[in-house]
Amino acid sequence: MPPLFSIIIPTCNSSLTIKECIESILSQSFSDFEILVMDGLSDDETLNTIKSYNDKRIRIYSEKDSGVYDAMNKGINKANGEWLYFLGSDDRLYDGKVLETIFPDIRKTKKKIVYGNVEITGDSGWAKDGNIYDGYFDLDKLLRKNICHQGIFYHRSVFETMGNYNVSYKICADYDFNLKCYANYKFLYVDLVIAKFTGGNTSFSKTDSKYSEDRWANIANYYKWHLHNKAFTPYLSGFEHLGSEDIVIKIQILIHKIKHKSRTIKRLKI
Repeated sequence: MPPLFSIIIPTCNSSLTIKECIESILSQSFSDFEILVMDGLSDDETLNTIKSYNDKRIRIYSEKDSGVYDAMNKGINKANGEWLYFLGSDDRLYDGKVLETIFPDIRKTKKKIVYGNVEITGDSGWAKDGNIYDGYFDLDKLLRKNICHQGIFYHRSVFETMGNYNVSYKICADYDFNLKCYANYKFLYVDLVIAKFTGGNTSFSKTDSKYSEDRWANIANYYKWHLHNKAFTPYLSGFEHLGSEDIVIKIQILIHKIKHKSRTIKRLKI
């Protein structure tokens, strides 16, 4: 019988951190999971460390990849679980009861994406050590910042429907994927700290020029029937410069501009 959770860990020369990562999973009180280690040909002790656990729930794949999202996509394609979860090799589950605690919410909900919080480990430019990131997200908030993927559980059908991560985005593919999903699914927020997330060397602190180039065109495509939503008001200039040939997008942007001008006129009259 397939496991409930597939926990996918991309690794590459992660010998300094992988032990804590793996043990945070193996110590869970809820044991219906598999661990898929998607390794990018590590040449340190990463693989030996993982093999030393001799646990049948751990599957290791070591081959050349084109980056973390390529490794995650390979994990998606090999996963057997009903729900998929991604954990960085330098991250760890928050405590030994995370899966047990999230299980009732996952079992009773009809929503296909369930997320919680992460605790930041280490100071970075966007958060301090010990901060909890980052509560409930609506569209307005998601347009400003991402939900940490170490805090998200995806039903496997999400990837079957939406496809996998766009590997042309080397840093922000998870952000792009979450924005795409939010346009098509309702998310369930659970007020629970899921993982300890290592800040610093992440998508939060680097730039992804390809994603930045495509961002507004992607969003316009994902949300084209909903671009009149007031959450998009601060970003009208970004859409206006798209030059899209999609008539639906053009009409939605025009409707939004008209509504925005109407609200502005009303405020001025008041």
